[in-house]
Amino acid sequence: MADTMAKMVGVEQVLQARERIGKAIQTSPCRRSAHFSKRCGIEAYLKLENLHVTGSFKERGALNRLLCLDDSERERGVITASAGNHAQAIAYHATRLGIPSTVVMPKGTPLVKVSNTRSYGARVQLVGDNFDEAYAFAREQVAESGLVFVPPFDDEHVIAGQGTVALELMEQNEQLEAVIVPIGGGGLIAGIAAAYKSIRPKVRIIGVQTAAVPSMKESVESGEIVSLAPAQTIADGIAVKRPGEITFPMIAKLVDEIVTVDEEEVANAVLLLLEREKTLAEGAAACVLAALLNERISGLAGRSVCLLISGGNIDVNLLSRIIERGLAKDLRLVHCEVVVPDRPGSLARLLQLVAEQQANVIEVHHQRAFDVALGEVFVDLILETRGAEQAQQLSAHLAEHGFSLRLVPPGSQREERPDPWR
Repeated sequence: MADTMAKMVGVEQVLQARERIGKAIQTSPCRRSAHFSKRCGIEAYLKLENLHVTGSFKERGALNRLLCLDDSERERGVITASAGNHAQAIAYHATRLGIPSTVVMPKGTPLVKVSNTRSYGARVQLVGDNFDEAYAFAREQVAESGLVFVPPFDDEHVIAGQGTVALELMEQNEQLEAVIVPIGGGGLIAGIAAAYKSIRPKVRIIGVQTAAVPSMKESVESGEIVSLAPAQTIADGIAVKRPGEITFPMIAKLVDEIVTVDEEEVANAVLLLLEREKTLAEGAAACVLAALLNERISGLAGRSVCLLISGGNIDVNLLSRIIERGLAKDLRLVHCEVVVPDRPGSLARLLQLVAEQQANVIEVHHQRAFDVALGEVFVDLILETRGAEQAQQLSAHLAEHGFSLRLVPPGSQREERPDPWR
């Protein structure tokens, strides 16, 4: 631990990184959100790191690390492992600098990230079912190939590069009182905390993880690095099962709080950023808004708060599913079940009552063989509504006419129906 503590990145390294990367990295906007300011009772600002060339903050650390290579290392080339954003950043800037690059990505990486990485000039290898397996393979290749390994987060130069976000924020908004940052391996929040706690120590630095893989939160709470089992999550960019050896002690010392959010909350946040702010955020980036909307963080009322929107690289097919889940979380897409009498006109009557409440029928499943008594029919409905208030009014309206409606909670599985062939 003593050796790791000696490697902790300080504000001087962050300042050097900013000087080094210069104008090759654009300053991302820090925009006030009128909608979320009003909705959450704060002064909400969005730091739009999704607007970089490769769509995420990762360009900062990647470029800083590449610019620290010596001539021999540049000639040999670099290799890295990444779930996507670091991969694209390395590929883009390595190609721009004339450095050969190889990127190892998990097999399940969203197609848009794989194709973009290749288009930026990197050689891509798809290995392993998660980031950690891809990482292990990439490290093995270093010894065999002589390539220089560029870690996605656990590297002093990478951390310092990510910390340049904080320097921009200080110049863009001197009134900020809290910054909310997504956490995976911890490179971004470690760099931001290193800068803020040195220059403006009173600013709260708050980290957000997906509840599916809260490795940094559990490590900080236990006082030592812990490894978690991999898990599927729409916040794939921060699904890291083990924190970094350098980032962990920095975060334990400098970050004020770490909270978690679940999948439905993240999906809803992706939808709201797209709908309300016209901002495309991937799941990892939307975690910060999810934490705010679902009141995971206390003491922010009336404060000036920045939400760091870390990236916007998301597969279009996944986006469509996330939008549906987000609508479900908001009760604008409602799954409900109703049992009606098995006689002519019952289904028509049910649908007429739904129409009277101006809910739109998206899907209807009507069956009488299972889960109901003789003389009854089970009706499974997917409806489009304006939100929770209309859904509640619909339920009350049906109850007044003798139909009992059961709302199926978002994210729950439909009950399995018996298989008649077994």
